Amino acid sequence: MRGPLFYSKILLFGEYGIIKDSKGLSIPYNFYNGALKIDEHHTIATKKSNESLARFAAYLKELQEEQPTLVSFDRKRMEEDVANGLYFDSSIPQGYGVGSSGALVAAVYDRYAYNKITVLENLTRDKLLRLKAIFGAMESFFHGKSSGLDPLNSYLSLPILINSQDDLEPAGIPSQTEEGKGAVFLLDSGSTGETAPMVQIFMENMKQEGFRNMLKNQFVKHTDACVEDFLQGDVKSLFGNIKQLSKVVLDNFKPMIPKEFHTLWKRGIDSNAYYLKLCGSGGGGYMLGFTQDIAKAREALKDYRLEVVYNF
Repeated sequence: MRGPLFYSKILLFGEYGIIKDSKGLSIPYNFYNGALKIDEHHTIATKKSNESLARFAAYLKELQEEQPTLVSFDRKRMEEDVANGLYFDSSIPQGYGVGSSGALVAAVYDRYAYNKITVLENLTRDKLLRLKAIFGAMESFFHGKSSGLDPLNSYLSLPILINSQDDLEPAGIPSQTEEGKGAVFLLDSGSTGETAPMVQIFMENMKQEGFRNMLKNQFVKHTDACVEDFLQGDVKSLFGNIKQLSKVVLDNFKPMIPKEFHTLWKRGIDSNAYYLKLCGSGGGGYMLGFTQDIAKAREALKDYRLEVVYNF
């Protein structure tokens, strides 16, 4: 058995802000992917994934009993597959902010859910919200609390525009300019990050009025503007807003940025060679970079690993 491939995702804009109803824009990133497989040889490498899937299957059994109207699974088939060595064969790095657990959730829903909503249907807003709710409940096994957006993106393999927590739509994004000098890139921090502790810090900060005001008046404002600019292909305005967003994140989200990158982050803002922002919850993994001149950015970041994900 080999299941279909599910891709990683990149949340271009909206990390943390979507918790407080900012806009967001998430795109599939097919450089990384994963698929469910049965391991006939029972190797050490696949054993860990198989054990994790056994725990996940037990969690889904509880979920189905607690919320029978939300989702139901072919549990017998899943338990048999797990017993036969089911594992998730994935190239998606874990703890890097590109949706490794999201792809796994999408794959499990696709293979085992009864009455599943498929990509081939007319994806009404209600269907998207229902999928998001199902995926949020499923992915909570990995993160404590999940919005369900990562698995949704992976499952549909479409860019998704988040207007607010209960208003989603598939988005058309401008096609890439292959010869373009401008680029969105991933910058490897060289360490993994954990979502739950980062979200915990954010929630603690949200108790402070000053932080809440900053989030509403600066962070959400610039995030929303970036989403609009990106969708409309207004590159000049986009870079103005990304620079502001990068500053706001450096000033207010320092715990989410690995310490050794604080200077590098500021250098980008001061030189205009590149602007960095969080990719996912931060704390490690990838950071997201935006530049109007990828050659200039590569030179400025020559000691680091860059992966271009989109060309302007």
